[in-house]
Amino acid sequence: MNGQGETTSVKRNGILIVMLMGAFVTILNQTLMNVALPSIMRDFDITASQGQWLSTGFMLVNGVMIPTTAFLIERFTTRQLYLFAMITFAIGTAIGGFAQNYTMLIAGRMVQAVGAGVVMPLMTVVVLNLFPIERRGRAMGLIGLAMNFAPAIGPTLSGWIVQEYAWRDLFFIIIPFAVVDIIVAIFLLKNVGKRTFPKLDILGVIMSTVGFGSLLLGFSNAGDHDWLTFKVAGFILIGMIVLTLFIWYQGRAKTPLLNFKVFKNPTFTLTTIISFFVFMGLFGGMLLLPIFLQNVRGFSPLDSGLVLLPGALVTAILSPVTGVMFDRFGAKYLSLIGLIIMTVTTFMFSSLDENTTLTYIIIIQTIRAGGMAMVMMPLQTAALNALPLEMAAHGSAMFNTMRQVAGSIGTAALITVMSKSAASFAKSLGASDVVGKSKEQIANHVLIHGIETAFLIAAISSVIACVLTLFIRKNPSGLNPVVHKD
Repeated sequence: MNGQGETTSVKRNGILIVMLMGAFVTILNQTLMNVALPSIMRDFDITASQGQWLSTGFMLVNGVMIPTTAFLIERFTTRQLYLFAMITFAIGTAIGGFAQNYTMLIAGRMVQAVGAGVVMPLMTVVVLNLFPIERRGRAMGLIGLAMNFAPAIGPTLSGWIVQEYAWRDLFFIIIPFAVVDIIVAIFLLKNVGKRTFPKLDILGVIMSTVGFGSLLLGFSNAGDHDWLTFKVAGFILIGMIVLTLFIWYQGRAKTPLLNFKVFKNPTFTLTTIISFFVFMGLFGGMLLLPIFLQNVRGFSPLDSGLVLLPGALVTAILSPVTGVMFDRFGAKYLSLIGLIIMTVTTFMFSSLDENTTLTYIIIIQTIRAGGMAMVMMPLQTAALNALPLEMAAHGSAMFNTMRQVAGSIGTAALITVMSKSAASFAKSLGASDVVGKSKEQIANHVLIHGIETAFLIAAISSVIACVLTLFIRKNPSGLNPVVHKD
């Protein structure tokens, strides 16, 4: 089966259902671990720095897998690659659930990441092959539904399971979903697109792994270490040097692992840059609100998850709607309106204090989430629509890689801003500022200042994205919207 013309509506829907199930399961898995970390630390008697590798290790493997997906998609059939990804993910999940020590648990998470890193880029390329350009917004909107519904229920589900049962059950509830998806895929999943059988660029794989891995590791370490230490600045510098060499090498390779020629397309380049700033503010901001709710207001992880739930559900519900709107109006105005909403609401979070009500937080976060839904998938769809179909695998791999890097940089930068700003503010407090206040009240006051400053930086990132959005062409695909009938 080679392309959308030979794919019936029934087969196309079956393929999309299989891949949406896989995306939902792998993304849900990523959102479950943070709440469980304290319980895991107690069980294995590890420190917070060691515990962060549950997320950092997963992210690193995921991040170095994504650049190789362009080669994998062009070398293997859709069925081969998807079944490999989901089976590998299921095996990693089982290893994590039955882990007898922390090393085994980390190994399970990394095996999970090998499979999870393939699913999203592969699904994106399959959608581009299955759907004509005027229908891709709707399909990508459904992907957005899966991407956002999983984080919507993840923290709340995780908090409830850890509170009532055990952290191992977080792995055990994932396994049946993964197994069912594998079984359904065996029957419904068809091969999509043409294989070009490129040769594996081993040197490119090594350079990509070292470059992206070092860069992601450096920014991940920034939350726990000083920026001028080797664990931060050293790894970032190594990553930048190796990635510079990697880009130079890929430009001269006959069959590049990651084709940087996608950046010759101005629409792809612009929308990717905009997305970079969006995800920097978004990923970092996702950490700031739980810190405020739990560390300042004293809510449990389950309660803070419930506070974030309405906004996450709004994002999930609106994703298919914004997909239809994208097909009708394009990315420019949809993204601009969404970014204005995100910018205003993020600025509003920069004035939080001890008296901020939960109702206020829920309303602002829900409105902010609605803005996110208008930005994320439309920008990605516009970026990939601008490329010829034969470049889809490289465009998807590049976009997802940039998103991973942006999230890592944004998280590190905003947490650092929060910590440094709080420390500086604490030093500036005079005797009159602390008189009559308890140590807890002073600590909360200092932390709030840091969180406010970090949200301000996140809002500025959104402002930059807003300005850049003005330069998107009204219809990046160059087509007039039409109604496609199967």
